[in-house]
Amino acid sequence: MKFVLAPDKYKGSLTGLEICDALETGLRKVFPSCEIVKMPMADGGDGTIEVVRYYLNADTVKVVVNDPLFRPVDASYLYSGITKTAYIEMAEASGLKVLKDHEKNCMATTTLGTGQLIADAIEKGVNEIILGIGGSATNDAGMGMASALGFRFLDEHGKNLSPVGANLLHVARIDTSGVLPESKNMVVKVACDVTNPFYGPNGAAYVYARQKGATEEEIDLLDKGLRNFSKILEKQFKVDVQNVAGAGAAGGLGAAAIVFLKAQVTSGIELIKELAQFDTNIKDADWIITGEGKLDDQTLSGKAMQGILQSAKQQGIPVAAFCGAIDITEKTASKLGLAYTVAISKDMPNLEEAMKHSYKNLVSAATDFAKKLDS
Repeated sequence: MKFVLAPDKYKGSLTGLEICDALETGLRKVFPSCEIVKMPMADGGDGTIEVVRYYLNADTVKVVVNDPLFRPVDASYLYSGITKTAYIEMAEASGLKVLKDHEKNCMATTTLGTGQLIADAIEKGVNEIILGIGGSATNDAGMGMASALGFRFLDEHGKNLSPVGANLLHVARIDTSGVLPESKNMVVKVACDVTNPFYGPNGAAYVYARQKGATEEEIDLLDKGLRNFSKILEKQFKVDVQNVAGAGAAGGLGAAAIVFLKAQVTSGIELIKELAQFDTNIKDADWIITGEGKLDDQTLSGKAMQGILQSAKQQGIPVAAFCGAIDITEKTASKLGLAYTVAISKDMPNLEEAMKHSYKNLVSAATDFAKKLDS
């Protein structure tokens, strides 16, 4: 028997690798000599950096960069000297997580620190950058990121503008004369699971700026700024970012990556599958076992399980899902493509107890599953 173990984390409880270990323990009680391939998954959200580290065999690089309010902050990224690949999460330098609640103000925040992390990787000789853009505190359309790579944003008088959301409205020209030449010779892939356009009712400002501290009046100004900025990008770079899915992600950083770094935008799970050589490694598997904290209607909204089910279907491999909780019917689970589902917390009195005993419960659930296969 060959089992591929490909779970996402149980948030706040177990990492993907811990879930793999528990599943293996349970399965081997029934099939001691089975082949087990551990492939923890992630969708580009929290915890992705640990999963990437597992596949890249990368080192952690620590750098002091600018936080969203231009203050020094310790940030880190992953770098593999062997493959010359870096994994950078913008939230490390430019995320809401580095600000206190009262500091949120996307009129005044910048992605400069994210650009400084990219510049550091360029200095190390990087060939490929994977950029995660979830959790941003910004709406600067990536001006800060681009500034760190040598782009200059000028007003109608040729004066340098600070790379913050409030100045999008004042950009008249982008000076590219000082851009780092190395930034043009690398492959950049952006992990992005949102499809918001750059501006408008579903754009970066109207959908996300409120949670980043903007008032209704400021949201209107930011949207006007994004419209102005898109005209400049189209005029100078011949790219209409409004028609690119995901351009509005991370306050417009999606568009900046596409225009300034020639980035390819793809879903987080597809990037992880590529890193893991998932489709190759699942060949001839008898079962793929996946899982996440909660199986519900959101499971197919760009989550890890969606990507796993797609690959499994192509190769005709049955999929079992071991989840903390399940909030869909068996019929729906079957429609999703799941051949077996179990909620490991179903006999627990409360969430706290369920999380405390999740490893042990997962081992038991895996053993029960293996017994059913063996009967």
